[in-house]
Amino acid sequence: MSVALTRAEARRIAVRAQLLALPRPASLDEVLTGLTFLQYDQTAAVAFSHDLILWSRLGSSYRPASLSDGLADRSYVSLRGMIRPMSDIPLFRAEMAAHSAPDSQFGTPGAQHWVDANDRFRRDVLALLDRDGPVPRSGIPDTARVPWGSSGWNNNRNVGMMLECLVVRGEVALADRDGREPLWDLAHRVYPCEVVPLEEALRIRASRLLRSLGIARKIDAGVEAQVEGVRGRWRVEPSFLDGPFEGRTALLSPLDRLIFDRRRMAELFEFDYNLEMYKPAARRRWGYWAMPILHHDRLIGKVDATTDRAHGVLRVDAIHQDEPFSPDVLAAVHTELHDLARWLGVGLDLPA
Repeated sequence: MSVALTRAEARRIAVRAQLLALPRPASLDEVLTGLTFLQYDQTAAVAFSHDLILWSRLGSSYRPASLSDGLADRSYVSLRGMIRPMSDIPLFRAEMAAHSAPDSQFGTPGAQHWVDANDRFRRDVLALLDRDGPVPRSGIPDTARVPWGSSGWNNNRNVGMMLECLVVRGEVALADRDGREPLWDLAHRVYPCEVVPLEEALRIRASRLLRSLGIARKIDAGVEAQVEGVRGRWRVEPSFLDGPFEGRTALLSPLDRLIFDRRRMAELFEFDYNLEMYKPAARRRWGYWAMPILHHDRLIGKVDATTDRAHGVLRVDAIHQDEPFSPDVLAAVHTELHDLARWLGVGLDLPA
């Protein structure tokens, strides 16, 4: 079976799948289940990115404390930087047992060979966690025999690299946080003991991932699709091929999954955007943490804003309009900004 879609139809599938259409989801559980995972990121130009993603779906009813509570009581868990429902962990246990994680640098044969070369170090870490866990990384001595080699910032950061490698192996887990600092423990104290067989787990994960995206490439799930004006083949979640679409206006984190795959964003939404926080200020077009603006099924601009906590204000330096906004669209964007400021508990400073 193959289906033909217009770009507008493909966009609407993507927006519905990411829970950015109406009606809004009713709860944090519904969002985390629907998105399958939430990238944990402490960049806080406006708010933590993971909180901003949840606010974009739930609005001002979302309370960051509810996510913290869910992590504390282990309804949710952080696995390799992604917050997931704890009930999904059995889908990863068979992969962990195989010391494999194709989407992680710590699951490569080279990384696991490094662990084998540092087996005494590995056993030291596990013994310390068994005795004292959960503990912060700073509480774990570096007894590596072979340092982690990298041309980047991870060079010789042996404790952190060992922990990440042991997460891939299912031996260590992020158990809690002390403020922003992760606390590590033995995985069997954190994860449920159930294991879904690998082939079945990969099939379920692919199906859930496609359902969270609606339409994507290189996923072995759903049905084949062609998008008018876009080369190549896609896979689409069939449950989104029917049903009404009621759009709304939303402000997105630059790390939002609707736009995270920049190629997919460009092909389906024809939107020009890059995160510019790593560029020198003089080379930025839209701003340090410019938030894309979604209006119904189109990405129409960016909001350059910063939360000035010292002065208690959400400062909007610019609203970049890819094409001139109608009065109704501008009013909808302002409404979202007022809601964002209210959720942050600050005032709003709009450009004149």
